[in-house]
Amino acid sequence: MTKLQIDNVLVLGAGKVGSTVADMIAEYHRLPVTLADMKPSRGVESDTLVRRIALDVESTKDLGTALSAHSVVINCLPFYLAQRVATEAATRGVHYFDLTEDVAATKAIREISKDATSVLMPQSGLAPGVIGMLGGYLASRFDELYDLRLRVGALTRNATNSLRYNFTWSIDGVINEYCNPCDAIVNGQLVSVQPMEGHETFTLDAEAFEAFNTSGGLGTLCETLKGKVRNLDYKTIRYPGHRAAMDFLLHDLRLIERRDLLRQVLEHAVPHSREDVVILFASASGLRDGRFEQETRVGRVFGAALRGKDRTAIELTTAAGVVGVFELLQQGKLPARGFVGQEQAPLEQFLATQVGHYYKGLGVSSAARAATGEPAHA
Repeated sequence: MTKLQIDNVLVLGAGKVGSTVADMIAEYHRLPVTLADMKPSRGVESDTLVRRIALDVESTKDLGTALSAHSVVINCLPFYLAQRVATEAATRGVHYFDLTEDVAATKAIREISKDATSVLMPQSGLAPGVIGMLGGYLASRFDELYDLRLRVGALTRNATNSLRYNFTWSIDGVINEYCNPCDAIVNGQLVSVQPMEGHETFTLDAEAFEAFNTSGGLGTLCETLKGKVRNLDYKTIRYPGHRAAMDFLLHDLRLIERRDLLRQVLEHAVPHSREDVVILFASASGLRDGRFEQETRVGRVFGAALRGKDRTAIELTTAAGVVGVFELLQQGKLPARGFVGQEQAPLEQFLATQVGHYYKGLGVSSAARAATGEPAHA
């Protein structure tokens, strides 16, 4: 594959994650970035790499003008704008990435990509995103794959409310994944399972957690592994008690039928927090050289500074997911056109990118860590 000449990048959405994406590209790739938003905040005047502009993506003319001036667009806007931006990007031959967990938006983008001359790679954040890359990697390490279990949690380190949860990312994203059907493979069959079901409890490093089905985390991995795995599922990690409280709101109070009201309740009652940790856990089992074996990966990621600003774990992991695959595209290590699923990005090559160090714990198995005495976190 041939390396691509990319001169500039357009990032849509100047929220916490969008700003982190822009700064990460500027920091590690030294490329000029245009950070666009309806109401852009003021940046540092001396910043020669990140330029902030006002842009209404609902204006086809303005969006088209902005896209035409850039080689790549990274869409960090809400999921309901994904199809619109992807359509305009494909029309102009601009490479497109986004962070959406929305299944319907991804299916629409897949249709758009059939005639595209550029890459369209949605779901390129954490989950969906890197967790699918990890799942594809573990699947490739077995001669016959039985079970693949993928778990991710963006958790508040010091939540004190009854939900045992503070918002560390989008309220709309949380509602979407808690309310929409979830893809899975059960006994070799592609099925749809209900969100909030499949409850389980487990411990990591002597700390108790729970997990349950949520929507969108697998991206296109179910389609990729259909016929190659007996059981595949994705669940969100939370502290014990969270699921029961949310189930009361969603089903006993029937707020799943009134998502606007649910959003108002959560926005009013549940605080945001920047004291977070991201936990990734993946487990695969099957036959390898005629023997039944299991292999796991565990990662914990905490916040850190980037370009002089403190960033949360969810901001860093989400941004690193999309910036990492952007670098793989730039290096010619991804297809140069059409739809690209996250699992098509080789995990080892992703971890070797300039931002792969945020996920360094995923490159070492739990057994290898135990043998060397290395702690089981990134």
